[in-house]
Amino acid sequence: MAAEPEGTPCWADAMFTDVEGAKSFYGDVLGWTFGEASSEYGNYTQAYANGKAVAAVVPPMPGQEGQSAWCLYLASPDVAATAKKIKDNGGEVLMEPMQVGDFGSMAIAREPSGAVFGVWQAGSHEGFEVKGVPGSFCWAEFFTREPEKVDAFLPAVFPYGAKQMQDAAADFRVFSVRDEMVMGRMRMTEEFPPEVPSYVNVYFAVDNCDDAVAKATKRGGVLRFGPMDTPFGRFAALSDPQGASFSVIDLQTTQGEMPQMAEV
Repeated sequence: MAAEPEGTPCWADAMFTDVEGAKSFYGDVLGWTFGEASSEYGNYTQAYANGKAVAAVVPPMPGQEGQSAWCLYLASPDVAATAKKIKDNGGEVLMEPMQVGDFGSMAIAREPSGAVFGVWQAGSHEGFEVKGVPGSFCWAEFFTREPEKVDAFLPAVFPYGAKQMQDAAADFRVFSVRDEMVMGRMRMTEEFPPEVPSYVNVYFAVDNCDDAVAKATKRGGVLRFGPMDTPFGRFAALSDPQGASFSVIDLQTTQGEMPQMAEV
């Protein structure tokens, strides 16, 4: 498997104060199993779906305890060059590029409207070993109240094409790499509490959306939205017991016509 094309979502991880609790929750909801914690890398622990690496969990570094959140990493052939583009286009680099053994190099950044994301330059760790199958990452969206900032920033940093959904009810844009849709951008509406900042929402595929929601809420997760049928699949938005937001989607259960998209 070659490294992902530039700008493609290639990995996701999250910090949890209670790593064992997170492993138990996601193991139940998404069917994940977990590898050995890597003590050399802060007890970074990979998650697997049917033996394929799909994400990772890690305890916070001392002094970094706070709200748990999923971090999505976008592929880069040169993380230092990407970090410069981020700064040149109004973004902020929160963690300067650093090498992670022979696995690759990473940076953490914030786009101008406030959503935090990662950049990953693959070494021996090329990212997701599988996407779009139950238990694995399948989609992501930047949620923001200032879409014009995200819409200008992302294609300036990564080689994205963009299409706008032709729907008066939702301000939604899709970014593509080499004509393949890889990620979306959604304007946050009044339904979002004002204290919720811009963020990147990751979607994990599941066999059955309602079953996943039932497992999540039984384990202390909070249902934020849905389940809802769409042309893309039946999905629901959740928060895990430690506050990290994510969505689950059954890609096989679709309803309705695909929306019209216009090049922008």
